Amino acid sequence: MLRRVERLLADRRVRLAADAGLAVVLAAAALVDLVDDRVAWGGRGPGQVALALAVTLPLAWRVRFPVVVVTVVNFASGLVLVAAAPHQPAFEPFAAVIVAFYSLGAHTSTRRATAVLAAMFAIGIPFSIVADGRGASAGNMLSPIAFLLGAWAVGRIIHGRRRRTFELEALTRELEAQRDLQAQAAVTIERGRIARELHDVVAHNVSMMVVQAGAAHRVLEGEQPHVRAALAAIADTGRETVDEMRTLLGVLRASEEGLALSPQPGLGDLEQLVRNVRDAGLPVEVRIEGTPSALPPPLDLSAFRIVQEALTNALKHAGPARADVTIRYQRATVELEVRDDGAGSSNGGSTGHGLIGMRERVAMFGGELEAGRRGGGGFSVRARLPLTTTSA
Repeated sequence: MLRRVERLLADRRVRLAADAGLAVVLAAAALVDLVDDRVAWGGRGPGQVALALAVTLPLAWRVRFPVVVVTVVNFASGLVLVAAAPHQPAFEPFAAVIVAFYSLGAHTSTRRATAVLAAMFAIGIPFSIVADGRGASAGNMLSPIAFLLGAWAVGRIIHGRRRRTFELEALTRELEAQRDLQAQAAVTIERGRIARELHDVVAHNVSMMVVQAGAAHRVLEGEQPHVRAALAAIADTGRETVDEMRTLLGVLRASEEGLALSPQPGLGDLEQLVRNVRDAGLPVEVRIEGTPSALPPPLDLSAFRIVQEALTNALKHAGPARADVTIRYQRATVELEVRDDGAGSSNGGSTGHGLIGMRERVAMFGGELEAGRRGGGGFSVRARLPLTTTSA
């Protein structure tokens, strides 16, 4: 942005310098012509010098004040035309008027440019009539009018192209900004997917390792200090790993779902999940209601992860308990219900990443999630996933 401002300022300085140079050159040419051909200016006195400067020097401000410049130049040129009659007027006033009319078309809005153009002809034509009435040999007025209209029209064309260029540059900047936002969104989505997979896969497996190490430590016969020390080290390392992973998840946490790049589990892999949870010490019963049907891959993955997370929470927080998993296949929805009868919280721990991940997965499909303590004891997680609703 800073370089763009500097470039614009530099361009403006160059343009102002060029306009000033043009005005000085035309003024010098007019003064030289005034010395050589006083007839074309109607004399060689101070009035003619003032007219020569009034016709040429205002062009230095033709971009900043085009309406004022064209008014002054056109009026002064008309006076030169009247003063030189019946002789041919000097060329410099006509060249200055051409530049002024071009500037009017190039640097003003369409409505103002058209209105001022009409006013300039209303001012200039009477001067031509007066000069012609005094015997000027200017001939047909159509030729200078055509030149002036042509210069104005070229200015309007340049104005339109410049405006379209600015619009295209603005659109390009907007597209670049949108591209950057889309790239950031893609990164955020992928970070969210990685965070959920880390929590649902790695944290789940590490938690089961910790539970199993603790169980082995309790059922181990005899002292066997080395074995007990090894099991305690496994449990401590596992807990530290889970804590560190929760810290990492706090950085990666997002609320979008990306598509996995490798085959992902679904409800068809529920049996293996339940077997692993049972081996970890939590009795689980599974019921399937309705006719199982093929689910869209993202929804199938999310359903599996919800059940996995709910069972992991029950395994870690419910204490001595048993769990029931119910999958209901309905015409437009699939419902997941995981209940346990333990005395713990089963809320995913104090950080709440478990419930956050489940809510994100359910919200992604426009579904509903209910999670909380049951009236008769235990914890319940119930998710309803529409089969026809597109991802939010």
